[in-house]
Amino acid sequence: MTPSKGILAIVEAHLSTAITGSRFVSGGSINIAYELQTATGKYFLKVNHKTLYPGMFEAEAQGLQLMTQTGTVRVPSIILQGDAGNESFLLLEWIDSKRGSVQATTLLGTQLADMHRNTAERFGLDHDNYMGSLPQSNRKHNKWSDFFVQERLQPMVSMAVDKRLLEYADAGNFEKLYAKLPELFDEEAPALLHGDLWSGNYLTTPADEPYLIDPAVYYGNREADLAMTTLFGGFSNEFYLSYHEAFPLSKGWQQRTDLWNLYPLLVHLNLFGAGYLGRVRDAVNSYL
Repeated sequence: MTPSKGILAIVEAHLSTAITGSRFVSGGSINIAYELQTATGKYFLKVNHKTLYPGMFEAEAQGLQLMTQTGTVRVPSIILQGDAGNESFLLLEWIDSKRGSVQATTLLGTQLADMHRNTAERFGLDHDNYMGSLPQSNRKHNKWSDFFVQERLQPMVSMAVDKRLLEYADAGNFEKLYAKLPELFDEEAPALLHGDLWSGNYLTTPADEPYLIDPAVYYGNREADLAMTTLFGGFSNEFYLSYHEAFPLSKGWQQRTDLWNLYPLLVHLNLFGAGYLGRVRDAVNSYL
């Protein structure tokens, strides 16, 4: 499997060098990904069908740029984003990676805390993006509780009910949760979030530099980023200690991880089916 001739021609023209080789690499379940070899180095290329996921790579590039502008945690450099025929593509810096070390995750904790100090007047973002393959609304709100309910939980619950993955009784329990939500946490200023912060979106270079990839950025409650790191594991205790030292979290944040993880769990329920139903129900019931 190789990239299309149309994409290769555009990339070669932009790089002003010939592509000498390519190989298929893992890029997740949504996109086709390649390592491109040239005389001047390697690049990472992601490709998908532009009508299936309109604006996905444009939104990802905008998210990477927002993170870059903070001067905190490192992300791949954007080389080129565009279309070729029916395909969209995103060309990024190639990152050589190794298994993460304690030192790297400790540094990541500090850098993520520094990124979270970047704030905005309201929760949300000036454009929508994607969470996995699902569109993610970032309509702005003054309160995190309103944003989390209206732009995160309600769309996913409605989708799950329509797919008959959730019952109407489940939807009723979510309505009870919405009413209780403001009393479950302390509001604080919006923070720039990665938005899809699980171990698969974290790389460590051979020089022990942490990188984050595949963001779904918006300005939200920073506990949501920390919560998602606990969903599938992969982050050391030193990561949380260094984060908390740099930018202490509100008391009891560990008891709210299941609350904020309702959103990614609902996304997984809608994408992958009823295997996530029990975790969703358990999380909702624990806050009622």
